[in-house]
This record gives sequence, C-alpha cells and structure tokens, in this order.
Amino acid sequence: MDYWQPGPGEILLTRTPVTFASGAAMRVRGMRWFRDTERNDIQNELPGWPAGRGYAARSDGGALGLGILRTVALTLGNLVVGVISSFGGLTVDRSPSSNRTDDRVDEIDDFPVMWAAPGTVARTLPWQLDPGRAKQKHYRTHAIVTDRRLVVVGLPFEERNSETVEDEVLWETPLSAIGTIERRNFKGSHDVKIVFADGSWCRLNSFRREGLTRHIVDQPDLVPLDSLTPAQRKTAEAFVAARAPDAGAPVITRNLCGCYRVAAVAPSTAHGFFGISERDVLIDAEGTEVEPVKYHWEDYSPDEQEELRRLRHFPPSALGGSPK
Repeated sequence: MDYWQPGPGEILLTRTPVTFASGAAMRVRGMRWFRDTERNDIQNELPGWPAGRGYAARSDGGALGLGILRTVALTLGNLVVGVISSFGGLTVDRSPSSNRTDDRVDEIDDFPVMWAAPGTVARTLPWQLDPGRAKQKHYRTHAIVTDRRLVVVGLPFEERNSETVEDEVLWETPLSAIGTIERRNFKGSHDVKIVFADGSWCRLNSFRREGLTRHIVDQPDLVPLDSLTPAQRKTAEAFVAARAPDAGAPVITRNLCGCYRVAAVAPSTAHGFFGISERDVLIDAEGTEVEPVKYHWEDYSPDEQEELRRLRHFPPSALGGSPK
C-alpha cells in the first residue's frame, strides 16, 4: 500500500472522503456547475480537465413534476415502513431534514460548486473531485487535513478490495489560503463551502464531514502533550500506543467542560471508502477516561450532535447536558 503520510513534525488531523457536491432542490437535483464571478460556465476553461457533462436547470413545471413523483415515492415508502414497523420489524428515524435555504440563488435556482475568477485558488482544484468525471465506482478522492495544509488525494477503488489504498496527491494548499469553511445542510446534505482567502470558493460533499468541520470550522486549539499533567499524559500516550504503530503524537484538544479529547490518527489505517476512522477518548482532570454516557453535550461538535440526534444514540437525560 502507498498511503499518504505527513511530513516531519506535521500533525495529521483527519482524512475523509470528499467530492464536489450535487444539487438537492428539484430544479437542480443531481446537477452541478463551475462558474466564474459573472456566473458563466467555465468547466471547458479549466486546464487539464477532460470534457464533462453539461447541465440545464429544470423548468418550474419539470421540477414540480419531479417533485410530485418523488413525494409519491416517499409516501409509498413511508407507508411500507409504517406497516413493517407496526409489526415490530423495524425502527425508523423520521427526524426532518433542513428544507430551509439561506442561499436560494446558489441552492435552488443554480448550483455552482466552483466560483472562481481567473487565477484564483478554486480554479486549481482537480477534476477528479467531480463524480461526473471520475466515477465513484472505480475512483475515490479524499481530503486530508493537517496542522499545515489541506490535501486532496485520489485512489483507485474496488468495493471488494476497499482496504487497499494507493494514493496519488492531486492538489494541496496551505491552511493560510483558506478563509472559512461553512456547513451547508440544505435538505440534509453533508456539504461544506470552502471560501479561499482570494474570494474564490468551492462546495464539496462528505458523508464524514465532521473531521473537516471540527478542525477548520470549529478550530479547537491543539494542546501540546507536555502541557498535560503526568496522569493525563500517561493515559493519552497509552491510548495512542494501543491503536497503531504509526500513529503520531496524540491529537489533543480541550473541550469547554475542561476535559481533554485525545485522538489517535494513523496513516496506515486509511480505508478507500471511509478515509481514516479516528479513534478518540475523553479524559478528565485526573487523567481518567470519561464514559460516553457521562459526556457533556458540549463535548460533541455540532456535526456529532446532529448525528446523535439522528441516531437517537443517547437520550438527553443520559448526557451531562441537554441538547439545545
């Protein structure tokens, strides 16, 4: 295997699957565009990009018809699920997705996944991020975040052999080139909008976006191992040592409650489908591991809180705080 590894002294924070996003509103469902700041399509101008499919937004009538068909299908599906559930065969989470948009122009009327004037960072993104050009059945792209940079790698993919990882570095940029990353949750999507310092931006999708948002959106301060008490340091080092031989120094962040989150991130555990499944533990002031049912609600990132709500993994009464 030839998996990506950080440079000397560089801290690997996360690795997660990522692609350009796809529209969710009926007018643009399954579509995406690459735009300049005048809203012109620039996909044929991007250097090295192979030809790709062109899209046209559906008319209001076409979108309405597709919406009706989708509603009928969902209704029938829910009826079937309801019948099965009534006999105790299935438990289903019916928590609503976010159907409200704060960006109608770019989520309902149009759906740009690249917004870039000539010479800007977003125009340098690799075409392999486009699922319309690099088919997900045979090829995947992952985003890697370190304490220095954001990297995109590509790798051949076979579902039956997804543990084999042969990385090719496609693109990278220093974290200083990133202005902001925003969560985009329209219709339950797991999208992020990355705005670069030069004003260009892209919209990406990751079913495991929590790693990206935790380290770039939420930006918890990394805590040096030698700043912990001896008891805390002993617990942190033992936790990481038990994970994988190539796990680097513990990735330590301090939660609002005063506990420390200790994560073990090992490059060799990279997986073609999942990226790296980070292992972590919470330790208190005495260096003792905190049981998950005793976590404070604020110990979880916003994406983790949403996932817990969706899965109903813990009842609010089992947490050290209440969901907002």
